[in-house]
Amino acid sequence: MRHRTSMAFPIVLVASLAAVGAALVSQYAFDMQPCAWCVLQRLIFLIIAVVSALAIWLPQPMARAALGGTIVLLSATGIASAVYQHVVAADTTSCRLSLAQTIIDGTLHLDALLPSVFGIRVGCSAGATTMLGVPYEFWSLTAFGLLVPASFFAMLPRRWFGRLERANAMH
Repeated sequence: MRHRTSMAFPIVLVASLAAVGAALVSQYAFDMQPCAWCVLQRLIFLIIAVVSALAIWLPQPMARAALGGTIVLLSATGIASAVYQHVVAADTTSCRLSLAQTIIDGTLHLDALLPSVFGIRVGCSAGATTMLGVPYEFWSLTAFGLLVPASFFAMLPRRWFGRLERANAMH
């Protein structure tokens, strides 16, 4: 029987890819064009997916715990990015000199490598949109927030769960 913690990283992987998939559907099916901060959050989700895939592949508990910690830190970065997008960037007309713009097209050149995913299409205030009445960046923030407990759960040693199951069986 597979242990519960072994399912946490696949869930994080699928959730991260689903978040990017939802963003791409929003962009191409509903014409919600991304700003630099939206694109940066896509990148963070994809990095989390890669780290999750690596954690699934690695059998060493310490390595998996370290990768879980990395996902927690990446998720915190995504949360900070979404909050910054809502509080600061959504009120600016241009993202030209922003950290997000610098990372996406100035440093990594992702907009040139894969423009269908990483192309920055609008300025920050023009990219401010809602879905079901909720600012889009809050959906991203929620997704990042849900990845944190899943990653913590994946980091727990399996022996803890064996002890818990034995203790529950006694009662």
